[in-house]
Amino acid sequence: MPNANKESATENQSGKLSKSLIEAKLKLAKKYGLKKEDLVGMLRNVYLSRKLDDTEISMKKQTKAYFQISSAGHEGILTAAANVLKPAHDWFICYYRDRALCTGLGVTPYEMLCQANGNIGDTSSHGRQMPAHWGNVKLNIVNKSSCTGTQFLQAVGLAEAGKYLEELDQNGIDLEGRKYEKDEIVYVSTGDGTTSQGEFWEGVTTACVNKLPVLFMVEDNGYAISVPTEVQTPGGSISKALSNFPGLKIFECDGNCPIESYATMKEAEAYLRDGNGPVLVHAHVTRPYSHSMSDDQTMYRTKEELEREKEQDVFNSYPKLLVEGGIMSEEEKDSLLKEVSDECRQAMKEAIDTPWPDKSTAMDHLYSEDVDITSSDFEHAGTFEGKEDVPMAGTINKTLRDEFKKNPFLRMWGEDVADFSQLEKLENPDLKGKGGVFKITSGVQRASREGQVFNSPLAEANVVGRAIGQAMRGIKPVVEIQFFDYIWTAYMQIKNEAATTRYRSGGDFSNPLVIRVPIGGYLRGGSIYHSQTGESLYTHIPGLRVAYPSNAADAAGLLRTAIKADDPVMFLEHKHLYYQGYNRSADPGENYMIPFGKARVAKEGKDATVVTWGALVQKSIDAAKKLEAQGYSVEVIDIRTLAPFDMDAIKESLKKTNRLLIAHEEHKTSGFAGEIAARVNEECFEELDAPIKRVTSLDVHVAYCPQLEEVILPQTDDVTKALEELLKY
Repeated sequence: MPNANKESATENQSGKLSKSLIEAKLKLAKKYGLKKEDLVGMLRNVYLSRKLDDTEISMKKQTKAYFQISSAGHEGILTAAANVLKPAHDWFICYYRDRALCTGLGVTPYEMLCQANGNIGDTSSHGRQMPAHWGNVKLNIVNKSSCTGTQFLQAVGLAEAGKYLEELDQNGIDLEGRKYEKDEIVYVSTGDGTTSQGEFWEGVTTACVNKLPVLFMVEDNGYAISVPTEVQTPGGSISKALSNFPGLKIFECDGNCPIESYATMKEAEAYLRDGNGPVLVHAHVTRPYSHSMSDDQTMYRTKEELEREKEQDVFNSYPKLLVEGGIMSEEEKDSLLKEVSDECRQAMKEAIDTPWPDKSTAMDHLYSEDVDITSSDFEHAGTFEGKEDVPMAGTINKTLRDEFKKNPFLRMWGEDVADFSQLEKLENPDLKGKGGVFKITSGVQRASREGQVFNSPLAEANVVGRAIGQAMRGIKPVVEIQFFDYIWTAYMQIKNEAATTRYRSGGDFSNPLVIRVPIGGYLRGGSIYHSQTGESLYTHIPGLRVAYPSNAADAAGLLRTAIKADDPVMFLEHKHLYYQGYNRSADPGENYMIPFGKARVAKEGKDATVVTWGALVQKSIDAAKKLEAQGYSVEVIDIRTLAPFDMDAIKESLKKTNRLLIAHEEHKTSGFAGEIAARVNEECFEELDAPIKRVTSLDVHVAYCPQLEEVILPQTDDVTKALEELLKY
C-alpha cells in the first residue's frame, strides 16, 4: 500500500493530480463497487466531521463549549471504516480522534455538539464527559474514558463475550436477552502514541492467542502531542514492529484517501468475519490542527512540514480527486460543503438552546438503580448444616462452586485459578489440579461448564480489563488477583474504568463484576510484597463496592451477594484467615446472603466500642476478653463491608458505650479509620466521653524478620493497651 507521503508527489506543476493517479484511484473504487453516490457520500462525511470540529472550536471561543480536541486529518480512514463496519452489529471502542467514524455510524451533529455543551442532548455521557469521548448504546459504541491504553483489553473482553455467548447459544442455553452476531467484529482504535502503552501489547497478545475478531486501528499522524513516532516506536512504525507477530494480520494504508482506506477495510473485514483472528490496520493520516486547543504545534513543527500535510489532508486532497476525476463538479463540491456547514450551524444553535441536566441528577447512575445490595432483598438466612469446622477458604470455595453450577453467565479467570489449562487433563484421576495458590478455586472448573473457568496471562491489568469488556455484554466475571500486593497495574482499570462506566455513560453501560483479592499479613515470611493492605485506596473510589469478611460464614454470605450485585465489587479476603480455627462455620447452604452495609456485633458490651474488620476482629475479641478480668465490658463490631459501611450500627453502639476505638491492619496515616472517626465526629460528637483512638500498623512497610513484623503489625496486646487507655480516660 502507498504511504501518506507519496500523494503530493503525483501533482504536476499546475497543481493538478496526475492522470495516472486519478485513474488508479477510480479503478480501485470500481473494483470495490464504489459508485458516485458512495464516493460523494464519503466526502460528505469528511466535510461533516471537519466542520463539527470547527463548530466546536467556535463554541469554545464563545464559552459554549469548555474543551475541544480535534479529529481533523483522520477522516479518510474513519469514513471508510464507517462504510464497512456495521452499527448495532459490530462493537466499537473509539478513541478521541474518531469523530468521522461516529458520524458515519449514525451519531448526529446535534448529539455531538450537545456533548460539547454538556447538556441533556448528549447521548454519549448525558453531560458527564468532555467532548470527543464517544459512546452510543444503540449503535454499540462503548462509552470511552480519557485514559489512553485501557481500551485494548476491554475490546478483547467484548470479543470474548461474543464468542462465549455464541457457544452458550449453540448448546441450547437461553441467553436471556443477551445478543451476539456470529460474524461480529470488535473495533478498537488508538493513535500512534498509545501503542507505547503496555496494555496495547497485552491486548494484541491475548487477541492473537485466542484468535479473537478484534480490529486494532492505529491512526498514525506522526506525533504523540509533540513526540514523533520514531522516538517511541521500534523502526518508527508499529506495523514494522509487529510484522512477525504470530496470529496478527497487518494492513497498512494511506488513511488520507477514503478509496484506498475503503479497499483496506474491506480486506480486513473479510479476514475478520471469516474467523481468522485479529488484524491491525495501520493508517497513515495527518494532523492539520494542533493536538488540542492547549497545544500549539507551530512551536515544534516546521512551516514546510505543515504545508506538506495540508496538501495530503483528506479535506483538501479527496475533493480534489473527485473533481479532477470527473465524479463531481466544483459547484457540486462547494454546494455540498455549504450544505454541511449550514447543518452544523443549525445543530450548534439547537445544542446551545438545549438545557443542562438538573442539579439534582449529579449523583444519578453512580450505583445500580435496579439492584440494591444494601437492601433486605439480600438478607437470606442460611441452613448451617454439619459441624462448625469449615474454614473461610472452604466456604468461599463452596460458594463459587455452587454459584458456577447454577449460572452459565458466570466466568472466572486469573493467574492459576483453573485446575488445568490443558482441558484433557481434567479427566486424569492422578492429577488434582492447581485451583489457585491458596486452593480457593480448586474444583470450580470441574463444577462448571467448559469455558467458564480458565487461566489468564500473568498480567493484572489483563485480568480486570477483559472483565470490564465482558461485563458490558451481560457476562458476570468473578476474577481473581493472585495477591493484593500486585494489583497496582490493574488500578487504572479499576478506578478509572470499572468504577466510572455507569456514571460516565449516564447509566447506558455498566460493569457488574467481582474482583477477589487475597490481602494482608500475619503470614511469617510475607515481607514487603506479600503482606500489603490498602483498602482505603478502594473505599475512596465512587462507584465501587468493597467487602472485607473476617470469618467463614460472612465470606460465603457476602460473596454470594457480590456475585448477584449489579455493581463492581472488590472482595478482599485475608490470607491469614483462610484456614484459622477460630473463624470456622458450619456449611451455611446454597442461598445464604448478607446485605452490604450491615455490620455484625461480634461481641456485645457496654463500656467501649471497637469497630474493626479483617484480621483485627479476632484480636479485638481476644483483647475484650482480657479486659473482662478487670471488670470491663467491651463491644466489638465487625464492619464486614467498607463501601458502604454501617454507620447506624456504630451510632447505636456508641449510645451505650460512649467510647470508640477503631482497629485495622492498614497503616494509620490515611487509613480507613480516619474516615469512620470523621463521620463519628460529625454525626455523634455528643455521644463521646473520650477521644476516638486508633490501633493500626506502623507507617512502614512490613519487614521479613518475624520480630520486626510483630512490631509493625497490630497485635492483641496493642488493642488491649489502647482500650485500657480509652476506658480510663
